[in-house]
Amino acid sequence: MKKYIGAHVSSSGGVFKAPINADKIGAKAFALFIKNQRRWEAKPLTTKDIDLFKANMEKFNFKPHQILPHDGYLINLGNPEVAKREKSLNSFIDEIGRCHDLGLDRLNFHPGSHLREISEEQSLDFIAENMNIALEKTEGISLVIENTAGQGSNLGYKFEHLAYLIDKVEDKNRVGVCIDTCHLFSSGYDIRTFEAYQKTMAEFERIVGFKYLMGMHINDSKAKFGSRVDRHHSLGQGEIGIEAFKFIMNDSRMDNIPLILETIDDSIWKEEIKLLYSFIQK
Repeated sequence: MKKYIGAHVSSSGGVFKAPINADKIGAKAFALFIKNQRRWEAKPLTTKDIDLFKANMEKFNFKPHQILPHDGYLINLGNPEVAKREKSLNSFIDEIGRCHDLGLDRLNFHPGSHLREISEEQSLDFIAENMNIALEKTEGISLVIENTAGQGSNLGYKFEHLAYLIDKVEDKNRVGVCIDTCHLFSSGYDIRTFEAYQKTMAEFERIVGFKYLMGMHINDSKAKFGSRVDRHHSLGQGEIGIEAFKFIMNDSRMDNIPLILETIDDSIWKEEIKLLYSFIQK
């Protein structure tokens, strides 16, 4: 059983810092923002940035399939307004290009929001259309759709949303899914008991398919079950509890993909990574 566990580490000071920060906490995987996640514009990556990043990847023995880069928070591929949707698409394509430059192979993103101005289906169609344009204009990077808690007008809170997007994407070889455990729980999929976990994962397999799983975010939830509120918590301190993470660590379907902590206290990530590895039954 090969589990790659890590965390969403800081790339402050340059993307090349991310592999260093991941190694410091004993991570075998990591996530990062490849540009400022709260701004539209960013300076292009320099040759020095790219070379240092690749050198650190090699130095700390990280391979592309262990890394789950995350796109910026401003991007909304399902925006009802044409100009804003185009701005999001251009930014998205830029981020895919940055992943390619860094030698990575996937980009994790939240599908988007209808902003209560159009139907869910229409917004999902916009997202799928933009995914297809982005895939056509880029190469080598898979687009990894993250399930959401469904807070506000965010799409992706149902497995059916993920399946709908995958169905509309023309190049199925370059599309995947990231399951966030906090979002899963908050949106109404229970994983607290073994029976509940098995039922939810069987549903995921039936509607989406594990062949599309390319990453996970490992988080407990401050918010109640089915609340559709997105509030992460440290492992075992939230409403999900610790057992669910034992199930995940012993599920071979989560092998060979990045399992990324986004829990709220980064000072204990090293301990949380150790804890997760300790759950694996030999």
